[in-house]
Amino acid sequence: MQDAHVTHAELMRTFDAFKAANDERMAAIERRSADVLHEEKVARIDAALDAQTRRLDELALKSARPQLGLETGRDRASAREHKTAFESYVRSGESAGLRALEVKAMSVGTPADGGYLVPDEVEREIGKRLAAISPIRSIASVREISGNAYKKPFMTAGPATGWVAETASRPQTNSPTLDELSFPAAELYAMPAATGALLEDSAVNIDEWIASEVEQVFAVQEGAAFVNGDGSNKPKGFLQYDKVAEGSWAWTKIGFVETGAAGAFPDEAPTDPLIDLVYALKAGYRQNASFVMNRKTQSAIRKLKDEDGHYLWQPPSQVGMRAGLLTFPVVEAEDMPDIATGSYSIAFGDFARGYLVVDRQGVRVLRDPYSAKPYVLFYTTKRVGGGVQDFDAIKLLKFSAT
Repeated sequence: MQDAHVTHAELMRTFDAFKAANDERMAAIERRSADVLHEEKVARIDAALDAQTRRLDELALKSARPQLGLETGRDRASAREHKTAFESYVRSGESAGLRALEVKAMSVGTPADGGYLVPDEVEREIGKRLAAISPIRSIASVREISGNAYKKPFMTAGPATGWVAETASRPQTNSPTLDELSFPAAELYAMPAATGALLEDSAVNIDEWIASEVEQVFAVQEGAAFVNGDGSNKPKGFLQYDKVAEGSWAWTKIGFVETGAAGAFPDEAPTDPLIDLVYALKAGYRQNASFVMNRKTQSAIRKLKDEDGHYLWQPPSQVGMRAGLLTFPVVEAEDMPDIATGSYSIAFGDFARGYLVVDRQGVRVLRDPYSAKPYVLFYTTKRVGGGVQDFDAIKLLKFSAT
């Protein structure tokens, strides 16, 4: 963790330099003597801040990664047997051992059905890495299922209640009215390629190699779907639900607050829309709320100050923490839209209560030595769903005039 502490110290020094340069730029604007050199200096330091923040995140992720080979729910002998059979399949294509194990476990896994299940510890490792690097998954609720869809009931009208005297009669109350949300799991795939030399090298940890090869591909695809997915053969992103001004909010819709300026923060009191966004969320949700935005939007916010001249954006207070905005953590999701006229570029909410990620148990691997000779492809699939589960827990900032 020494590198992370050094990077964090550098980040704090760079942010001090950024504040000084931006103050100088703003003073020049007020004197009507703005210089392009001021803008270039601020932009250069801002880019350095972005790079150092990403480096700090990478170091924190690296230190948080658990080692493979943890004991599974099976007994140790069974786990070792599965691991040995899986490695034999990956390295040489020998599938008899895996087929026998899955038949014994009353689970038929053949290439026609999508390949063979990876060992439990590899599946867990992939899930942990995705939780660390997939921005929305890292703050959302995650539920594991064994079927093709998860159905969650909710009350559209609760049971009737009332106050009565101690000895008064209790009239019969109305029953609650229930509806349900459905979260189907869609197939997500990656296809890492290996050379024959890599597979023949016994020093190469095959489990580690598969997990590291698919983690980034899965994370990128998931991140895009959790934000903008249309729900067709993929999760439904929170920006794809119907949106409505907060004053007219209703269940099944996402409420938004407007900045009051098209494609920008207002010139007067530019921080007010952010404060309005925070307080559009009910108190119970604010306790665990986060801002979600992309790098360019975060860069624009970095220049904003409150009425007392303090910068709203603050770097992480310590290694492993997130940057802050109005005391709330900032989650960087590059799939959020850039600031533009009518864009919903900032989300704020308790995503653990607001967004649900559904993982179907099992990650499968199908070995393909034919399609890209001399390389061996590993068609790796997992089933993932997602959608909004509490429409009152997420609010958006719309960059438009009122």
